[in-house]
Amino acid sequence: MKLSTKSHYAVTSMMDLALRQRRGPVTLADIAAVQGVSLSYLEQLFARLRGASLVRGVRGPGGGYRLARGAEEISVAEIVDAIGESPVPSTFEGGKPPQAELLWAQLSREIHAFLAGISLADCLQHDRARAKSQRSGKAAWLPSTQAA
Repeated sequence: MKLSTKSHYAVTSMMDLALRQRRGPVTLADIAAVQGVSLSYLEQLFARLRGASLVRGVRGPGGGYRLARGAEEISVAEIVDAIGESPVPSTFEGGKPPQAELLWAQLSREIHAFLAGISLADCLQHDRARAKSQRSGKAAWLPSTQAA
């Protein structure tokens, strides 16, 4: 599974949205400033996230975006899928895939299943733990339910 820069920005933008939406809808301009990406790039990502019903737009003064569901209900796999990062090849040239392609397809499915088990809330919790560990000098890990 290819986790591109696009995937990175989609996940971190969703984390930023989850953190900041308590004060109301969050504008893409605010997210762009925090993430250091262009507004037009975020508009493209959020059009896909909105199409996948992961975010919803709020119109009017004070408008912006909110999560469509709770952070604990949105998986990293859903975010990656929404922006078009398909984890498994849909077709193989020449019909039957060679062994190496089968191996990579299986690995991609395993990675996708792993990401499906990590919620946006888990990412936020991990991010907070990492920030705390950097202050204390201790290592931080993914939530224990995700540790292998």
